[in-house]
This record gives sequence, C-alpha cells and structure tokens, in this order.
Amino acid sequence: MNCSLRRSILLPPRASKVASSAAAAASTAPRRYAFQAAAPPVHQVFNRRTKWLQKERAAAGVEGSRVADYLKDEVAIRLCDRLLDIKRTYPEVLDLGANSCNIARALTRENPDTNPASPVSEPIASRVGHLLAVDSSAALLYRDADEPFNGRLNMTRRVLDDEETLPFGAASFDLVLSSLSLHWINDLPGLLAQVNHVLRPDCAFVGAMFGGDTLFELRTSLQLAEQDRRGGISPHVSPLADVRDVGGLLQRAGFKMLTVDVDDIVVDYPDTFALMQDLQAMGESSAVLGREMGAIQRDVLLANDAIYRELHGNEDGSIPATFRVIYMIGWKESEDQAKPLPRGSGEINLKDILGPK
Repeated sequence: MNCSLRRSILLPPRASKVASSAAAAASTAPRRYAFQAAAPPVHQVFNRRTKWLQKERAAAGVEGSRVADYLKDEVAIRLCDRLLDIKRTYPEVLDLGANSCNIARALTRENPDTNPASPVSEPIASRVGHLLAVDSSAALLYRDADEPFNGRLNMTRRVLDDEETLPFGAASFDLVLSSLSLHWINDLPGLLAQVNHVLRPDCAFVGAMFGGDTLFELRTSLQLAEQDRRGGISPHVSPLADVRDVGGLLQRAGFKMLTVDVDDIVVDYPDTFALMQDLQAMGESSAVLGREMGAIQRDVLLANDAIYRELHGNEDGSIPATFRVIYMIGWKESEDQAKPLPRGSGEINLKDILGPK
C-alpha cells in the first residue's frame, strides 16, 4: 500500500507545576503518522456540463435532431447485428449512454438477419426481457418516448447525473450495450471497470465509439485554415482513442475473450457548413476543456471550406467526412468460461500442416 508520511504536531495539555521538565519535553516532541496516499486524479479532457448542454440544445430542435440521427441509427444497427451471433436471451439489459434510444430502435427492427438463408427473422428484442436506457440528457433520452418502437420492447428510461458513475449493484445485468457515447468519457478505464462490475459472470459488454481518424479531413483543414488566417491553431475536434488502445483498456478492466474491430463510415456533404450543422444537431460538437470559446471566425470558416475541398473534395463538388467506429466485445470472467489452453500444450505442429508437401 502506497503511503505518504505527513508530520502531525499535537499540542500538549497545559502541564501542571509538579510535572517534570523531562516529561514536558517528551510531550512536546513531534509525532509522525502514516496516511494512505490519495488516488491519482482523473485526467480531465472533456467538460461534461458542456456536453450535457449540447445534448439538451440538440434535442430541443426535435425534427432537426431526428434528421441528424442517421449516423447514430446506422451504428446502433451494426452494433446490434453482432448480437445475432450470440445465441442467448437477456433478461436484463443496460443501454449505457442511450442518446435518443437508438439501440432500442435497432433492437425492434424487423428481419435483422441479413443472411439470405434466413429472409425472415424475429427482432432481437424478442430475446430481451427488459432494457434500461440511461443517459445524462433527459431531453434527448425522452425525445422519442412516443414513437411506435417503444411499444415493441419492455423498456425503462432513467436519467443519470453523470454517465461516468454507474449507480448499479454488482451482477445486475446480463448484457451491457453502449453506442457512440464512450468517446466523451474522461475516465474510460474506470467506467469499463464499472461495466465489468455490474455484469453477471460470463455475460458480454458490446460497445461502439468514435475513434482513430474520425473527421481527419475536418481536423487537418481547420488547422491549416487557422494557421493561415490567425497564425496559430486551437483544438476544435476532440481527441479520440485509437483501436490499439481499446483492447488494452478492456483487458485492464478485467474482460476476457476480447473482440475489437473497426468500421469506416464515409458520409458526403455539400459543404463544410452542412457538416458542422449536422454535428451540432447530433450533439457531437467539441467539448474539450481549454478550447476557444465562441464561434469560429468567418474568415477561418471560409478558408476551411476552400482547403477542405482542395485536399479532400469529391469530383461532383461534395466533400467526404470519415467517421471511424471502433466496435468492442468483452466477456466478464466466469469459472465455467472457455479458456485458452496453456502454452506448449499443443500436440500438432503447424509446420507439418502448413509446410510444403
């Protein structure tokens, strides 16, 4: 246990006249005690209140927010498709960072199996007993509470003060899902450890988050535009985890049998102004601490649009925007879970199979 020594001086009681000088000297001697060192502080990258405000404002424009949900809906569908390969039922499911309940909508989709051999398949929701959707933004979480998909799934919504702290007991859920919310978490290792804690043994966590080179076109063009117009740069696109980091974070949190893969989704926009407008309607504007407050200057925006088109523009005049999505699956450890054999226990040499005949 790491301990730090801190000097603590105790003032002695008022000595009586009969007390000896030696006893008085001993009572005034400084005493030292060992205190447990405080845990290292969490490195704060994002302003969580700013992100909450962005979500609330995005949800206030209901129609615009629904139109801009095309990306979150698509990622939720691709994430739920991974459940088709897991032949299980899920009595209790947690949707962590539910946004506008995109996962719930994807779970109720008709004929989710894209295999031509199974043209008709039941919605994945038929295997879900109860879904608890949680998010910090009440306006976004309840935005589509009156939509038809709510009646096809046993679902409860719950607003959390902060998604970085889960108020659930150990072994509470049979499955935890999270789509496009983890990239705004400051303490991602700590949150993954909490997810592992609330899962029952031999149950899975399936998540998706933006990472890597997401919006690299916008990042580079904005930096060049600011350098040209203002002589310096400021952060406008949030830092994101790399795919190589995600596997290590899951392993550090205690997950087993990990699966991590990457999917690039490229969306074409008429110009950079339409791209930024959609990002704002999604609630995905930058929330980095220390960013420059206020709107980007007009001359920088115009220069950014011209540079973006020159470096990355399509032949038809549109501009592409790349969203790199990292999908992850991790299983909570269990005694009866399948485990790899120890090293050196193999009885067949691969050289004999793969070597020249």
